[in-house]
Amino acid sequence: MPASQPQHDTVEVDLGGRSVTVPKGGLYDRYRMETDLDEVARDPRVSGVEFFRKLPKTKVDSPIGETLTPNFYYRVSTARLTMLAPTRAIRSRLPRELAPLEVAPGLGLVSAMFFRYDVCDIDFYTEAAIGIAVKPARHGRLGFFDLVAALKNEYLDTYVLSLPVSTEIAQVRGHDGYGFPKWVTGLEVDIDARRTTARVANDSGGTDLALSALTPAQTNYPSGKRVASLTSYTTIGDAWHSTLSQTNVLASGTALVPRDVELEVGQGRMADDLRSLKPIRPLQFDVVTEGQLALHMPVPTSVRNR
Repeated sequence: MPASQPQHDTVEVDLGGRSVTVPKGGLYDRYRMETDLDEVARDPRVSGVEFFRKLPKTKVDSPIGETLTPNFYYRVSTARLTMLAPTRAIRSRLPRELAPLEVAPGLGLVSAMFFRYDVCDIDFYTEAAIGIAVKPARHGRLGFFDLVAALKNEYLDTYVLSLPVSTEIAQVRGHDGYGFPKWVTGLEVDIDARRTTARVANDSGGTDLALSALTPAQTNYPSGKRVASLTSYTTIGDAWHSTLSQTNVLASGTALVPRDVELEVGQGRMADDLRSLKPIRPLQFDVVTEGQLALHMPVPTSVRNR
């Protein structure tokens, strides 16, 4: 797949009093999140839509106005490089209410993540993130089992330090609606069964963060067979919220202790965030060459005082 989409005419839409541009005739322009699944099913890039037929949308009020949730992503590809990092460095970047998920005393997990959303309710965009694996904020779960689930990509709780995106609507929805640290920048993500590459530009057009690697051998899964979940914690106003995303994995692969992954840490917000975590070495490289995603609106959550 090409690293970017062809340019189209745009139209302006309102999100909670902010005007953003979206592709004219795109899914958001035509459907405002109430996308016709039968039409999406006809898109040759989309394997099917049965995963979404079982997830009815609901209308909710939010900081970006009345909207529908979940936000549906019909064709996605993702890459995540998980690294060991000292707990002391991790704690210096975490709010005091959250605790790092440790693999051993003094060692936690941090990730550089890259996302490509080819077909979704808010149209094509790309995204990248620096995240910290944290213990679930809810009570009653043992850290060891959370660690096993996180490394198997089944359930992961995270706190995100930086989350640049390539389009205005993704930035406004993510920042104002979800509380994520999002900004718009040049961002290329290209993932296929052979190779995975990504580059995030900084304010001057140079490299903030870049990744180049062979894609791990992929295993195909029937729709609904492997559904992973990610819970992200953010503050909106003074209140803690949790955001759930569910990924319907259709093709993925993992490389343990990868040696051929090139991660260029340049100059910029993402690079600064990653350096502050003092990563020691890569532990795992996960690539989903084909998946689908349901991103729910954030809900208030209780977080333990520490």
